[in-house]
Amino acid sequence: MNIQKISSTPFSDQKPGTSGLRKKVTVFQTAHYLENFVQAIFNVATELKGNMLILGGDGRYYNTSAIQTILKMAVAHGVSHIKVGTNGLLSTPAVSHLIRKNSAAGGIILTASHNPGGPAGDFGIKFNSANGGPAETKFTDQVYTGSQHINQYSIAEIDDVALNESGTFQVGDTLIEIIDPVCDYADLMEEIFDFDKMKALLDGATLNICFDAMHAITGPYATEIFQRRLGASNDSIINATPLEDFGGGHPDPNLIYAKELVERLYRGEESPDLGAASDGDGDRYMLLGKSFFVNPSDCLAIMTANAHLLSGYKQGLSGVARSLPTSRAVDKVAAKLKIECYETPTGWKYFGNLLDDQRITLCGEESFGGGSDHIREKDGIWAVLFWLNLITVKQQSVEAITRAHWAEFGRHYYSRHDYEGLESGTAEQLMKGLRERVKRLKGETLNGHTVSVSDDFSYIDPVDHSVTNHQGIRIIFDDESRIVFRLSGTGTEGATLRVYLERYEANPDLHDLETQAALADMIAIAVDLAELKARCGRDQPDIIT
Repeated sequence: MNIQKISSTPFSDQKPGTSGLRKKVTVFQTAHYLENFVQAIFNVATELKGNMLILGGDGRYYNTSAIQTILKMAVAHGVSHIKVGTNGLLSTPAVSHLIRKNSAAGGIILTASHNPGGPAGDFGIKFNSANGGPAETKFTDQVYTGSQHINQYSIAEIDDVALNESGTFQVGDTLIEIIDPVCDYADLMEEIFDFDKMKALLDGATLNICFDAMHAITGPYATEIFQRRLGASNDSIINATPLEDFGGGHPDPNLIYAKELVERLYRGEESPDLGAASDGDGDRYMLLGKSFFVNPSDCLAIMTANAHLLSGYKQGLSGVARSLPTSRAVDKVAAKLKIECYETPTGWKYFGNLLDDQRITLCGEESFGGGSDHIREKDGIWAVLFWLNLITVKQQSVEAITRAHWAEFGRHYYSRHDYEGLESGTAEQLMKGLRERVKRLKGETLNGHTVSVSDDFSYIDPVDHSVTNHQGIRIIFDDESRIVFRLSGTGTEGATLRVYLERYEANPDLHDLETQAALADMIAIAVDLAELKARCGRDQPDIIT
């Protein structure tokens, strides 16, 4: 077997974001582009030599081509054992589980998560460490620095590996194993949740569900778990077949892009009891009841308040964590339970140290991500099973469970306004202006609300004491209302400004307001503070969730 050394030159745009490197497919198809970045990973993750690597992706366009390249490079770098999902498919939660179960040195996941796919769509690659979680900032910074000095990469001169069925291939000193992408993960879910109770309701059609896989990775997982193992009806899963372009759709599980699911859940009494959707790589979820949407911030709070009712969490929670933009609904629950509630920057990697140090059991973020200490990634299927199990235990509807929670803890009206495709320089100047403005805001009264906290959020990791600065502009008012501004790190074109708006309402008589109307004061303050019309020429956000 011949190991080739291919000459190359650096690409200046290979700095990973919060979830790896994401670019247009056409960028990754540029000669040496993928190879350079993978070489930079192998140069930093030297522990892969002589150890196991987990490899797979969400099935988007270019997935299998990239896997063949990575396999050949892994062989060239002395990886001893590579586990790859059949047809190159593995959900992000499944990769995390496989790394942990097999004590692998790490995993490479090919995904751009909730971004569109297809030849003109997006592609991405990220590295997960030996704990199963996304690589820390220190690692990704080293990868980027190394990528700027690449002058060659190593690749084995071998034939493509057949990925279409399970099997093993010995290539030199490397064992390549093609595995069922679903089985190990489904077994883990069966260990955590009470499948017998759920099956009794689903198999007997006492409870009806609809899961939208959005033509993304979770189709095979949902089919195995909800239909084969739990007995849900044959029409309980829609858009179940993973497609390279996600069927022309946008695999982001929200009220806008999961249109077919939303229509089914808002048909009145004939709607399913539980509706859910997951994203491109299976780590996000949306949850619905009959004509009723539960925002992800409330989902985390309700999970925290009720976890003790589920057999997998009956021992109680060590703590909980949420990202900065996520509403403070879970803070109220943590205070009552007398457990710690951590506020972290956006990015799942920030939960990793807290989980590894057993400081938290549950964690979540407003962008439709929830998870627990069973793996080190957010997990869409897990979250849906949590709710399904909770419904079977409480014998209540999604809406009834949510309203009971509001009655006890109060309601946090919450929304995110996205301003997409902003010119990057303009967006940076907008944030710079906000940073200067917030220095003087404390004590001011804006639209009748007095500012009690005003800062540019910084995070000190309580485990390793690392410091992460400039994570978002945070404005908290004395009535517990809140506004957060931050730029997204997951897009591939221009910049996206995300504005997070929150209002706390303890009075049950005011729990049925329309969300945007309830937040009208916060919206007006945010538009004025950011000078959105003057700086960006925007009157309205592109997306409201």
